[in-house]
Amino acid sequence: MSDVTKTIQKWHASFKKGTDFDSWGQLVEAVDEYHILARQLQKEVQSTNSHDFSEDQKKTLGKLATCLEMRCVSLQSEEEFKLEDMKKLEPIIKNLLTYNKDFPFDVQPVPLRKILAPGEEENLDVEEEEEDNATGAGSPESFPSRVPGTLLPRLPSEPGMTLLTIKIEKIGLKDAGQCIDPYITVSVKDLNGVDLNPVQDTPVASRKEDTYIHFNIDVEIQKHVEKLPKGAAIFFEFKHYKPKKRFTSTKCFAFMEMDEIKAGPIVIELYKKPTDFKRKKLHLLTKKPLYLHIHQTLHKD
Repeated sequence: MSDVTKTIQKWHASFKKGTDFDSWGQLVEAVDEYHILARQLQKEVQSTNSHDFSEDQKKTLGKLATCLEMRCVSLQSEEEFKLEDMKKLEPIIKNLLTYNKDFPFDVQPVPLRKILAPGEEENLDVEEEEEDNATGAGSPESFPSRVPGTLLPRLPSEPGMTLLTIKIEKIGLKDAGQCIDPYITVSVKDLNGVDLNPVQDTPVASRKEDTYIHFNIDVEIQKHVEKLPKGAAIFFEFKHYKPKKRFTSTKCFAFMEMDEIKAGPIVIELYKKPTDFKRKKLHLLTKKPLYLHIHQTLHKD
């Protein structure tokens, strides 16, 4: 039996132990077991020396850790992440190496956030107080750069081919002042929601002012415009950190279709989560005139 198989079996046993405690009403023991397992999964995600798992498998581990933490919060507060939800995760952690279905919950892995075991201290008091006392519209405020981003450089030019740079200028939200560590994930999908490019995350926004969060960040689309298939779209998912729940959440999303690729400024409507990459069930986030503001630059040799 390989070491990685033994590790997965150990994680599965720990998961079962936690859900058993959970189902028996032994909530303190369940929380301890969930916390310890979440920390183990996060350490694996954060490890730069581990080659036992693919990047997709590490992303799944990060999502599992997020769900474990959400259940811990539910057991200690009024939040809703039920034991029945936990049991949906068992086949994933049990069959991690072969699991290839969609993750059952719309959550994000948070590898940049340290998950602590019971007894360790975490200084979330300041962030939670900021969230509770956020003023929303009003005073300008800068954000700390906690998320480094995963932006990629521009592709080499090719004769007769066009490259696209998208400057994300700002996003309008009625509760802009309450968003912590906001950033935007940019992806290019085909009609079936399949990635056509590497997914990129912006750094955390530079500042907020009134009902706007400002980015002023260039994103280089990693495919020549002429090579994008018919029906493709560029997606922008706005994400922010929730300190009380200790995970990163998608708040809303926007997208731009191929016929909207034109040099100059454009404003794009915002839609409610979960992100619908197939664009079949779209619901506007708000009736207010609040949008994602971007500027496009086309480069052609």
